[in-house]
Amino acid sequence: MSLIDVNNLNFKYEGSIQNVFENVSFSIDTDWKLGLIGRNGKGKTTFLRLLKGDYEYTGKISKSIEFDYFPYEVENKQMQTIDIVHEIIPNTDDWEIVKELNLLKTDSEVLYRSFDTLSGGEQIKILLVSLFLKENNFLLIDEPTNHLDSQTRENLAEYLNKKKGFILVSHDRNFLDRVVDHIISINNTNIEVQKGNFSSWKDNKDARDNFEFTQNEKLRKDINRLEIAAKNTENWSNKIEKSKYNTNNSGSSIDRGYVGHQSAKMMKKSKVIEKRVEKAIDEKSNLLNNIDRSDDLKIVPLNCNKNTLIMAHDLQIKYNNKNIFNKISFEIQNGDRIAIIGKNGAGKSSILKLILGYDVPYGGEMKIANDLKISYVSQSTEELEGTLKNFAYQMKIDESIFKAMLSKMGFSSLDFNTDIKKMSEGQKKKVLIAKSISEMANIYIWDEPLNYIDIITRIQIEEAILKYKPTMIFVEHDETFIKNVATKIINLESI
Repeated sequence: MSLIDVNNLNFKYEGSIQNVFENVSFSIDTDWKLGLIGRNGKGKTTFLRLLKGDYEYTGKISKSIEFDYFPYEVENKQMQTIDIVHEIIPNTDDWEIVKELNLLKTDSEVLYRSFDTLSGGEQIKILLVSLFLKENNFLLIDEPTNHLDSQTRENLAEYLNKKKGFILVSHDRNFLDRVVDHIISINNTNIEVQKGNFSSWKDNKDARDNFEFTQNEKLRKDINRLEIAAKNTENWSNKIEKSKYNTNNSGSSIDRGYVGHQSAKMMKKSKVIEKRVEKAIDEKSNLLNNIDRSDDLKIVPLNCNKNTLIMAHDLQIKYNNKNIFNKISFEIQNGDRIAIIGKNGAGKSSILKLILGYDVPYGGEMKIANDLKISYVSQSTEELEGTLKNFAYQMKIDESIFKAMLSKMGFSSLDFNTDIKKMSEGQKKKVLIAKSISEMANIYIWDEPLNYIDIITRIQIEEAILKYKPTMIFVEHDETFIKNVATKIINLESI
């Protein structure tokens, strides 16, 4: 056990006028399992890169161990996997590697295949095993669960739960709850460390936010009352001061002395009230700074005259003339929110593409209502580029509504002027979701919409769906999202 100390860390990108981090200080234990959370664009990956030493900064990071970063960059993916593992950990015996893979419920045969033939989940497992087998290292694990199916996430959670000494970036609430024992949260004004998992952190944050809202309202009322009292007291003092010169000559010195004393007393009282106002204002200024204002998103679904929008009977998707899952039958009716689940490669996205009109080989029957207005969110963000204004124009959506949705999802005024291609993956996904909810549609088809999306925005999206009840069919691996949103589930069973 040792400590990682961060003292007065400051960092900003070259050419930027705004600090990403400013005077950040905290300590963490190298035995802890930490979840790193924060809204997209807050600097989670940047923070990991700073710990690793990839960027120049001011301040000090003290450590007695080495940092390793995941995802690890494999230069030659055509190499045999076992050779790649030995490049990462040269002095490790094969039996140790096999033992770790067994913990991840992965067959050791993957070691003797070319790395580029492995699935995304298999590659993640191989690299994590290799990094955890290194001695005297602390792992910086950046979003390992994106695109992973539920079973692979389950295996990965069980594996990480048996490990220690890492910082994990993930937006999967259930995954964080199962894996971590501390939370590092990147807030608007600071970074703080708290013992517990995501749920305990969220409960504490909600309680603190509610206290600050209540305290802020109390102080606002106190400031208004005190300002009125101070003004009235000052006015009374001035009136009394003027009145002493209007007294009669007889006994005038006594009268003026008494009136002057009363005037000074009232003025002193006014100054005391003013100091109380200043103190209340100063106290109020320290509230609400770290509250993420997540305004409600809005979806405007279109009604459809037909109750059944899509019907599938004995449907099977074919690859190379072979069926990839057992026959399924389902109907999508107005108000349904259907989640498609199954292993990676089971054909989930292919069903969505078939509904969208892509040329997907299939057997069975598929019927789609005429003139159905569809809004689609794809997995890929690769084709996104240009300004948000041009994107809104190309997609034929209302620019003001589109930007309002992005603003509610945490976009700043600086983000609005950034080329979409230069945005983070989380911001790109928000662009696709904002575009979709800005469209009026009979059905919303979303293919893994939450990859890279921060937890606060996930909750916003959930709340909007539950409030406006759009008809949906979607593929997603976030179990919490599925549980909260889906009204029906289609489970694809591979053949």
